Amino acid sequence: MAYKISDDCTACGTCIDECPVEAISAGDIYKIDPEVCTDCGTCADVCPVEAIHPA
Repeated sequence: MAYKISDDCTACGTCIDECPVEAISAGDIYKIDPEVCTDCGTCADVCPVEAIHPA
């Protein structure tokens, strides 16, 4: 199960550098590619606004 970024995302960029498989893409609200995400949870652990949750 991949993680998903909610509308609470502030596009701060913290999660992109933490993703070991580069599954996160930038935008107004960042997105996680479910085909690439390995469900490690690192992105959710570093998100300052808690916008990343299991899908």
